[in-house]
Amino acid sequence: MLVVGDVVTDVVARHRGPLAPGTDTAAVIRTLPGGAGANVACWAAHRGCPDVRLLGRVGAESAAWHERELTACGVRPRLVVDPHAATGTVICLVDRDAAAERTFLTDSGASLRLDPDDWSDALLDGVARLHLSGYLLFSQTGRALVRTAAASARARGTPVSLDPASAGFLTELGVDRFLALVEDVDVLLPSRDEAGLLTGLSDPAEAAAELSRHIPLVVAKHGADGALVARDGAVLARVPAVAATPKDTTGAGDAFTGAFLAALLTGDDAVAAAEEGCLAGALAVERVGGRPPAPGDTAAAATATARNTHVP
Repeated sequence: MLVVGDVVTDVVARHRGPLAPGTDTAAVIRTLPGGAGANVACWAAHRGCPDVRLLGRVGAESAAWHERELTACGVRPRLVVDPHAATGTVICLVDRDAAAERTFLTDSGASLRLDPDDWSDALLDGVARLHLSGYLLFSQTGRALVRTAAASARARGTPVSLDPASAGFLTELGVDRFLALVEDVDVLLPSRDEAGLLTGLSDPAEAAAELSRHIPLVVAKHGADGALVARDGAVLARVPAVAATPKDTTGAGDAFTGAFLAALLTGDDAVAAAEEGCLAGALAVERVGGRPPAPGDTAAAATATARNTHVP
């Protein structure tokens, strides 16, 4: 599997209750590797996908660190070092008193400067699936890259998936523009908010069904409410969430996407793959940051085994 998308540095600040404007709010702060595209790649490798590759763009100041972190997760990174921009940074404000819900402050930096010149058709050699991070759609060069990569995949018969990434940025991009950009996508993995925004429908099942009239397979991620699988204008299944005690919901959707795609590649049908996605999401919210546990993390392995997840 080849993932094309964002690699960023996450600054995760976990605080309790409302922020106190104009003064201090106590928090536990960690700096961690992140980025929706990079997270998806890492969770796919964690789920057992044997060959996961990632194309991304970073700044020189942290390129070596990000490459080490990705390699440690079992991902084969191809990181383009941007000569003019720093690695993107996201400040993740996580309210520990509100189900660990998070708010992002995003400086996309080098991640949105990926462009068609960074692409080579040879990147698809031996690749069974192309996954595109929706954050690519929020810059002109990224949109051009999406068109180039998707066309290359279509010419080879390689399936393409995409995660819309951000309801806030989608609003700025526009629904019609988004749907035109994803016309070559086989699988769309929106959140509940994103599906509602893209269809104008408040009912989650109706929104997922409507989207599946445009994209062959839609898997709508609903967090603690599980997921919906829709095809050909109808919801095929409602997949329940796995119980978890959240510490940080950052990257939970990425975990779902990575595990879901890895399961598809190993032969699972869409419903079984969505169950794998829900399991990964539960593991993700009980960790700080958007990445899976490192190999050899015995505590995480025990938790995953108890939930019947796949730990390599």
